[in-house]
Amino acid sequence: MKLNGITEVKGKIILRSGLHIAAGDMEMRIGGVDNTVVKHPHSHEPYIPGSSIKGKVRALLELRSGLMGRTNGKPVSLKDLKGLSPDEKAQCEKILKLFGSSGADIDEEHALGPTRVSFSDCAINEDWKKNDALHNRVFTEVKSENSINRVKGTAENPRFTERVPAGTEFDFSLTLKEFEGDDDLLGFLLEGLRLLELDALGGSGSRGYGRISFEFEDPNTKQKFDQANP
Repeated sequence: MKLNGITEVKGKIILRSGLHIAAGDMEMRIGGVDNTVVKHPHSHEPYIPGSSIKGKVRALLELRSGLMGRTNGKPVSLKDLKGLSPDEKAQCEKILKLFGSSGADIDEEHALGPTRVSFSDCAINEDWKKNDALHNRVFTEVKSENSINRVKGTAENPRFTERVPAGTEFDFSLTLKEFEGDDDLLGFLLEGLRLLELDALGGSGSRGYGRISFEFEDPNTKQKFDQANP
């Protein structure tokens, strides 16, 4: 395989609603927050893991392709290429080229090469952070939630969830390897990012969390993203 180049896509992720990507706390704090967000261990500032973006974009592209029903919710692999229609096979190959497959799924007949896309963790944008400090805003908020007993009309099971507030801006960056013979993988990837913008990132998306929008530095990438109709 010949590597023709590596494209870098840079920009910002802007939160349109509160974002919760769980930290996976292993201990309970009496009187504290039940669900904290992931934070950098040194600065204690929230960030968006690249793995969260990659996993959600891949899931949405697989859901759109119709392949998720064939795999019972598991990520598609090389073995899933067999028995597909030409359109399904083309979609599956693009997904596997972009996001990779397990090293256990070695298949000489369908060798697709290395994973093409690499997502970076997204730190809070420095300019936004400076402006945030001027306005005495905070990096996280605590949202209280509960369930309602519909007979008694009383609140039950209170819980407290930490979120990154709407309006927060994060730096966004990914790189895409371009090999000889590859199709328009950038266009396909931008369709996945557009799906993410239409859906939600992180937890509790059905309750309004995790609405985001992308801003891209490169005008051509922005135009291509705006024209994406996934």
